Amino acid sequence: MEPEEYRQRGKEMVDYICQYLSNVRERRVTPDVQPGYMRAQLPDSAPMDPDSWDNIFGDIEKIIMPGVVHWQSPHMHAYFPALTSWPSLLGDMLADAINCLGFTWASSPACTELEMNVMDWLAKMLGLPDKFLHHHPDSVGGGVLQSTVSESTLVALLAARKNKILEMKLSEPDADESLLNSRLIAYASDQAHSSVEKAGLISLVKMKFLPVDENFSLRGETLKKAIAEDRKKGLVPIFVCATLGTTGVCAFDNLSELGPICDAEGLWLHIDAAYAGTAFVCPEFRLFLDGIEYADSFTFNPSKWMMVHFDCTGFWVKDKYKLHQTFSVNPVYLRHPNSGAAVDFMHWQIPLSRRFRSLKLWFVIRSFGVKKLQAHIRHVSKFFESLVESDPLFEIPAKRHLGLVVFRLKGPNWLTEKLLKELSSSGKLFLVPAAIHDKFIIRFTVTSQFTTREDILKINSFLPSPPREQFIAFSVTVFCSSMSNLVLLYPQGSNYVSITRHYTS
Repeated sequence: MEPEEYRQRGKEMVDYICQYLSNVRERRVTPDVQPGYMRAQLPDSAPMDPDSWDNIFGDIEKIIMPGVVHWQSPHMHAYFPALTSWPSLLGDMLADAINCLGFTWASSPACTELEMNVMDWLAKMLGLPDKFLHHHPDSVGGGVLQSTVSESTLVALLAARKNKILEMKLSEPDADESLLNSRLIAYASDQAHSSVEKAGLISLVKMKFLPVDENFSLRGETLKKAIAEDRKKGLVPIFVCATLGTTGVCAFDNLSELGPICDAEGLWLHIDAAYAGTAFVCPEFRLFLDGIEYADSFTFNPSKWMMVHFDCTGFWVKDKYKLHQTFSVNPVYLRHPNSGAAVDFMHWQIPLSRRFRSLKLWFVIRSFGVKKLQAHIRHVSKFFESLVESDPLFEIPAKRHLGLVVFRLKGPNWLTEKLLKELSSSGKLFLVPAAIHDKFIIRFTVTSQFTTREDILKINSFLPSPPREQFIAFSVTVFCSSMSNLVLLYPQGSNYVSITRHYTS
């Protein structure tokens, strides 16, 4: 492809993307395909000769789109948001064209310096402490863009592990590091993301998941008790991952209680605010940050709610040198005249190479401005919650925080499981389950900037609700346990009774 053809085809692709995002509402959210659906549509081997761009472009709708889950759809309510925006797309277009590998300052000075400045902007927007800033006289920390929060948590745990082993070596200089590592233990709540467990598996650090209170929050006394018990067993506590906005119900661990304990006990306090972190752009949500001054590291995803598309994860540390001692290697071919004086982000992460991610973040922050980003964040939907609350057939088993509502049908878990299966089978909307103790629940988030009040009303039409005749009719399709049994649910006050009818036809 020559430059002039690229110019033409590039315009066509931009038009296609505009059309796709503008009309994504009309597409089925989840694909109606089975594993291996694409195999019969592709040749066994790569083409020996060039294919025409017209053929390639035509196969987008023919082969790719039938298997796509449309995350930008206003009817996508699973997981947490994965938003994008026009400025973000333009930023990545330029970054892809430049295609630098910004492992050191010398490999692309603009890549490193823009990232440092934008990460300072973002830290100030969230109200993070000055110790997380690159450009502050009292700071030895700073921020870096990682690929995911999962990677950030692993990086923090590896740094905490290395730091503790170096401390232990002072009193046990002849001890093997693998034996020292076997004594280490880390903590998180039983509501923490699965990536915390995976970080423990990769680092070979024992991970203990602690019970939460009635608000699904990890409290100080629980942590303090666990630390004391483990020290008696000869274990060495090193790390706590506190979650702000859990995946299941968007609960918040109590930083103001956990922080002083970590400080007194010498534990690295890492904060996972993957989804909720964006909310701290609004000052009224920063009550959840009470205790942030005790944190050693903090991470969140602008790629969830802030309209910067994946991948883009903010990760801050209060002491960059603890990352350096964990990840630094210094071969001669990576040295440059400003080594030591300039920031080399290869020492802050697991991979060597890195993308120019800060361009799209810079474009988004400048294009929207803080005030418009705040307005976007405040536009969380309480409307769906009010619809569920008004129906006596449903319950909301956990308090709503930010944009996540969890709900279930009153009664045994199988009712809610059947409901979710029926809702998902239509392909018209996408929801996922979670569990609160022994209760099966359905998670609902507004994951698209295109979602309107009318879209949520359309969702409500899929749910069983008064008038009662509609609910009974819905029961025919949702709650059939077999071809001959029909479960009908009849409201009785604020609850309901079930009647099973048997049919022989």
